[in-house]
Amino acid sequence: MKRGVYDFLKGKFLISDDALKNWSFILFCTALAIIMIACSHSAERKVHQIAKLNKEVRELRSEHVDLEKDLMQLKMESTILKKLEGSGLGASKKPPHKIVVLNSNK
Repeated sequence: MKRGVYDFLKGKFLISDDALKNWSFILFCTALAIIMIACSHSAERKVHQIAKLNKEVRELRSEHVDLEKDLMQLKMESTILKKLEGSGLGASKKPPHKIVVLNSNK
C-alpha cells in the first residue's frame, strides 16, 4: 500500500507501459472540467443579464406610472380650462341636447 502511494506521488502511472490509458482518462477529465467551467460562466452571464433586465423593467414600470399620472392630470376638465383661458374658449353654459335619429328604412 505504501509503495502504491509513493509510486502515485512520483507519477509513475504516467510513464509506465499502460500510461496511454491513464493519459486518455486525464485528458477526458480535463475536457469535462473545461466544459463545466464554460457552462458556469455562461450561466453566470445569464444571471447578470436577467438582473439587468429586471432592473430595466422596474424602471420602465415606474416611468409608465408617472406618465399615466401626468396624462390623467392633463385630461382633467379643470386643467383643460386653465390652458384655454387665454384663447377665449371655455366650458359651455347650456347643457348638451340629445339628438335622436329615426331610421325610416324598416
